[in-house]
Amino acid sequence: MGNLSKLLSGIRGLTWQSVLMMAIGCVLIYLAIKKEYEPLLLLPIGFGAIMTNIPGSAAVGEHGFLTILYDAGIVTELFPILIFIAVGAMIDFTPLLKQPVTLFFGAAAQFGIFAAMLLAAGANLIWPGIFSLKEAAAIGIIGAADGPTSIFVGNLFAPRFMGAITVAAYSYMALVPMIQPPVIKALTTKEERKIHMDISYDVKVSKTVLILFPIVVTIVAGIVAPISVPLIGALMFGNLIRECGVLEHLSQTAQNELGNLVTLLLGITIGSTMVAKEFLTLNTLLILCIGLLAFVFDTGFGVLFAKFVNLFLKKKINPMIGGCGISAFPMSARIVQKMAQAEDDQNFILMPAIGANVAGQIGSIVAGSIILALLS
Repeated sequence: MGNLSKLLSGIRGLTWQSVLMMAIGCVLIYLAIKKEYEPLLLLPIGFGAIMTNIPGSAAVGEHGFLTILYDAGIVTELFPILIFIAVGAMIDFTPLLKQPVTLFFGAAAQFGIFAAMLLAAGANLIWPGIFSLKEAAAIGIIGAADGPTSIFVGNLFAPRFMGAITVAAYSYMALVPMIQPPVIKALTTKEERKIHMDISYDVKVSKTVLILFPIVVTIVAGIVAPISVPLIGALMFGNLIRECGVLEHLSQTAQNELGNLVTLLLGITIGSTMVAKEFLTLNTLLILCIGLLAFVFDTGFGVLFAKFVNLFLKKKINPMIGGCGISAFPMSARIVQKMAQAEDDQNFILMPAIGANVAGQIGSIVAGSIILALLS
């Protein structure tokens, strides 16, 4: 009878909250498989959420493998750092170096981080004590459109909201093709979207510059914001592996095996933080709403900044590339190129768009590091 009771303990422990969370996990898996929304991350997050919400699950707890992964990879911030090495190995900074002006768009588009942070902090006016200042900052980082940075800052400032912050960050990154076009169209005219930009194919970037760039960026960013060294250093180290020319096999390994494996472990570990009693709250709903607004603000401010710059330029730039300053690489650049060709099939702005997109990768890390430096 005792053994039968143990067998039925899982059924007796079921609550509507745990069932709902398992259903949410199934929805994430569906979106990953059927809609192909960030499948490498949403699928393991969904499965992790299912495992952690099964009553009495041995996957979590003192000896649970998900808890061990969380302590080893998230608490120590190892997983985000390893992912940045992989991302760095994937990025080609040549478009940015050919058109350095795009770096400003990468900075301007980080406005969404600070706007979202203010919104989260302002929520205390309606619901006193709902978010601390550090938690508001961690929520704001969703606007970086950069999953690893969101995880890095969230782990330090808002560990209790890690699940909600990560799901929001990666879900909205996957939905960038749906979020950005309406915002960009609302802020630009048809004539502006038709603007052609000269692509500097004749401008050559030397191998020496490509090798020195990650080294110089690491040193400069590290001196300005020492707390940024783990993030920017890992990203630039990955890029140095790519550009040095003597570690081709290692570069491919970082881009593929390392990136895929760590993302898989990261996803299933983050899914384990989506415990019903902590996830099904007003806080989570607000985080999801503020995160969406952060992406809208990012895109909108980037476009408006590009339009502002055009006031002083004789040769106009296509303001749509301002919306590429977010860290969703290379998805955002491809969206803008598609929108440009929808207006004029001979309009090719992919290269400057990628330059702004790559700049956003750097800008998101720097913005996150500034927040860490100010609030740590």
